[in-house]
Amino acid sequence: MRTLLVLSLLAAWPAFSADRDYDGRWDIKTATGARAWWLELTGVETKNPTGKFVSAYNGDLNQIDTISVQNGELHFTILAPKADPARPRRANSLFVARLTGGKLEGTFELEGSDSPPTRWTGVRAPVIQDKDDGTWKKGQPIALFNGKDLTGWKALNPAVPMTWTVQDGVLRNAPPTSDILSEQKFWNFELHVDFRIVEHSNSGIGLRGRYEIQILEDYGKPPNSHGAGALYSRIAPSVNASKPAGEWQSYDIRLVGRDLTVVHNGTKVLDKVEIEGLTAIATNSDEAEPGPFIVQGDHSYVEIKSFVVTPLVH
Repeated sequence: MRTLLVLSLLAAWPAFSADRDYDGRWDIKTATGARAWWLELTGVETKNPTGKFVSAYNGDLNQIDTISVQNGELHFTILAPKADPARPRRANSLFVARLTGGKLEGTFELEGSDSPPTRWTGVRAPVIQDKDDGTWKKGQPIALFNGKDLTGWKALNPAVPMTWTVQDGVLRNAPPTSDILSEQKFWNFELHVDFRIVEHSNSGIGLRGRYEIQILEDYGKPPNSHGAGALYSRIAPSVNASKPAGEWQSYDIRLVGRDLTVVHNGTKVLDKVEIEGLTAIATNSDEAEPGPFIVQGDHSYVEIKSFVVTPLVH
């Protein structure tokens, strides 16, 4: 009996080892190339695997509901939220992938959809060695907004009407419109932004084109991971430092590697927190590379009167 048990365990070991290869953090590109996704899997080889997923389809950092490996193929599902009588029923999100040459090659589809599946490729998220350890020095500040026009910026989605304008030294949008993307790319930096919003505004600043700091009209509300000053859907600010709608506000953001600090209206709300991975604003998944800034303008109104970047160098 003992011999049979040992032989059974040995036979199962290759499968367990292969299943474990799915564990870890993955940066994902889709065949459409419009947005980047992020996946984290833990304990795939166990009876109780867990996972997290970020995509433009669901926006949030979603907990994966079911994970399994069937004949070497990874399957995971994000169940649709409970139906809201006032809204159309949403479908479950179905993902399938295989490991090929160290990459995940997969498909995504909505359950019951007649549309062809979306193809995607995942690579392991890089380990970034840079730390905000006091050794970084400030370079020459760069004003990305010149107070006159949109020089240095372009539409994130050229197919959407571009309704950003500059009046009296203030950059403002008129939604619906495209988000805008800086033509310059940056790695480690400090950023100062002066912005203003109206009631019910929802915007954000994308760092390296991957990580969103939320802008939201939420004066007086409890802090949360979707509120002003948050690393969107990932880390809530320690306090809500928002001012009332219509007042000028500021962000001072420092990013070194994955270490993020955010000062909102003079109050430090995130203090060297670790960015584990992409947020839904991400336009590319190359986390080890410099990236542009994004100003989100497709949701609602936002105004910018300064946008100054100071690169950090050794």
